[in-house]
Amino acid sequence: MERTHRDEVVLDIPDRPKLGAWIGLSLQHMFSMFGSTVLVPILVGLNPGIALFTSGVGTLLYILITKAKIPAYMGSSFAFIVPMLSLMAKGGGGYPAIAQGIWAVGAVYLIVAVIVALIGSDWIDSLLPPIVVGPIVMVIGLSLAGSAATNATMRTISATKSVYDIRIFIVAIITLLLTILFNMVLKGFLGLIPILLGIVSGYIVAIPFGLVDFTKVTAAHWFALPTFEIPFVSYAPHLQIGAIIAMAPLALVTMTEHMGHLMVLNKLTDRNFFQDPGLKRTLAGDGTASIVAGFFGGPAVTSYGENIGVLAITKVHSVWVLGGAATFAVLFSFVGKLSALIQSIPGAVIGGISFLLFGVIASSGLRIIVDNKVDFNVKRNLMISSAILVIGIGNAYLQVGKTQFSGLAIATVLGIILNLVLPREAASEKELAAKLDEEYEVN
Repeated sequence: MERTHRDEVVLDIPDRPKLGAWIGLSLQHMFSMFGSTVLVPILVGLNPGIALFTSGVGTLLYILITKAKIPAYMGSSFAFIVPMLSLMAKGGGGYPAIAQGIWAVGAVYLIVAVIVALIGSDWIDSLLPPIVVGPIVMVIGLSLAGSAATNATMRTISATKSVYDIRIFIVAIITLLLTILFNMVLKGFLGLIPILLGIVSGYIVAIPFGLVDFTKVTAAHWFALPTFEIPFVSYAPHLQIGAIIAMAPLALVTMTEHMGHLMVLNKLTDRNFFQDPGLKRTLAGDGTASIVAGFFGGPAVTSYGENIGVLAITKVHSVWVLGGAATFAVLFSFVGKLSALIQSIPGAVIGGISFLLFGVIASSGLRIIVDNKVDFNVKRNLMISSAILVIGIGNAYLQVGKTQFSGLAIATVLGIILNLVLPREAASEKELAAKLDEEYEVN
């Protein structure tokens, strides 16, 4: 029989808080995801207002599909920044290409959800072990290092010319140091939003350096409809094979993050979401949220660890609170001055934040390897990780006609293939093991 309430928590999953507390708790969750969710579109060049809208709508869809049994928030995913930057560059196809990549990502989630419903989920661990996932996550962070350095040093003069500006570097370093400080010393709710605080502080520091332009903020209306990128309304879509192949394989990587978050939530809420409502529903909810995001002009979405942290600290697990946060995100996306303010954040601030953020992503990949005690004395592991890291970080892309496959996508696919075909032991390792066995028997 399913448990409906736990006395050791303030609010359990099905509990609805009183209106005043509901508003406050929901705003807390919204601001916890706010910094990361708007940072992704800022880095890529998308509209942050649309990202807020699609994160809110995606969360509400996820809650609906999972039968309101999982307190999770869906925010902009960092895993797809590299291919999105490539697609947003000149000749990359722009958002129409990104949208098709996002739809492909959602489709992969839905296909895997169907497979899980038919045969279970054990095969996922075999396809994506730590030796594949860890290096890929490291590539996602490290391959963005150049972008962070450019934002933190260069001032754009025209579409084709940038120059080094010491003011930008100073502001970037100050922003980085302040964000590190916030991460280390703040506690409670403020300790959950160090990225947001870092962006705000860096923005304030950038003003006296003359790096902030308030023109668009002043001109913006308080109420403004986000400039949605809707197919057949904003643009006429045509098949973008390169975008699909560049982004779709990464869905397999974010699925491991998805399942990791479910494991944490299982322990936190004393439930088993893999059984009820089932992994097939959680994957379907995540995939559907991304597909809808692609139809409106937002980035792909995924479950957010920041919000899980809020659940752990507050002991408020109410799905009503997460639904309220999603509703507030949708409402805030229509505040024109807020969107204009976000877009006025200078590149120096984004560069400073990115130094830390991209490094944390790379370090998360390293943590996967360390936590799972991956042995690099085993040649198989060394070969797989080496190929993934150099191809991915170096962006050894494949160009076939007008279709380009990013280094990250190639590294992901190659890592999966190598893991499936390489033997557990190299011939030299087998030979050495045989000699050691022989010497042991003799002695």
